[in-house]
Amino acid sequence: MSYRDNTKVVHIGDRVIGGGNPVLIQSMTNTRTEDVEGTVAQILRLQEAGCEIIRSTVPNIEAARALSEIKKRISIPIVADIHFDYRMAIAAMENGADKIRINPGNIGSRERIAAVVSCAKERNIPIRVGVNSGSLEKELVQKYGGVTAEGLVESALDKVGIIEDLGYDNMVVSIKSSNVMLCVKAHELLAKKCAYPLHVGITEAGTVYSGNIKSAVGLGIILGQGIGDTIRVSLSGDPVEEIKSAKMILKTLELRKGGIDVVSCPTCGRTKIDLIGLANQVETLVSGYDLDIRVAVMGCAVNGPGEAREADIGIAGGIGEGLLIKGGEVVRKVKEDELLDALKEELDNWNSGN
Repeated sequence: MSYRDNTKVVHIGDRVIGGGNPVLIQSMTNTRTEDVEGTVAQILRLQEAGCEIIRSTVPNIEAARALSEIKKRISIPIVADIHFDYRMAIAAMENGADKIRINPGNIGSRERIAAVVSCAKERNIPIRVGVNSGSLEKELVQKYGGVTAEGLVESALDKVGIIEDLGYDNMVVSIKSSNVMLCVKAHELLAKKCAYPLHVGITEAGTVYSGNIKSAVGLGIILGQGIGDTIRVSLSGDPVEEIKSAKMILKTLELRKGGIDVVSCPTCGRTKIDLIGLANQVETLVSGYDLDIRVAVMGCAVNGPGEAREADIGIAGGIGEGLLIKGGEVVRKVKEDELLDALKEELDNWNSGN
């Protein structure tokens, strides 16, 4: 069953999620939002990498006011991340936020939440209700004997209920944890009880290395069950790496097409060329092409030619040279130091020659 096919359709700026629409990729800026130049520069880099929705923190009125200028210079929706001060949520919406992310549990009284909801309703701005395992209410921790998936789901549904009771249902829900399997279970439980689009991610996943592994495992399981309408890969590193990883996760799960898929062998003692260096160079090269094809980089004559023939175009290494294979047929032999140039030439002429 694909839960995402049946979630509520929500508009975030000019993007649409839920109801079976494509899963969109999010990231979050790590600049000071009031630094308009720095924030815009980072968002433009993220846009170019493939980011489709961006979130920025709004801890003060200067940051809220900066949103109006930032929006003029970017082309993707911006989400205001709000904690504690309900007035910042209102100010962010007044300055053009396309969505706000709040945890009603730390906003304060019902009156303050009502003020935020009233502003959102007036502008038809979606609210993302976010609950993290690190801030789960003490009473739910006590009720379930610790931080559990059941507690996270109860907390999220309670917050959703508050906003529904205030007469608003333009919502997205997120429940996150750094514990991968707890996060998986929580999403499995929530998807059965919630018709709102779900934003999914493994929060505080770690460095580019460990965070990628945790995110790939967790998001792979969750998305593979038809759960999730937007995703973020949370990494301690350049946020552009989050976009690269998210795109690869979606492509691997066949939830997204486009972009060149590079396959390469792990190398062994039979390899006679610098396959590792070549594979990395190829991966960098193909990032500049918007082609929905597979490129194989293989290192020896045992499996190389066969694997390369299964790709649209491939390189199979030999002793100081390699075979250029296209459409399953050997095109020509190429010297090792000319393999990358030969591949680039084929990619440059791909659409005209196919």
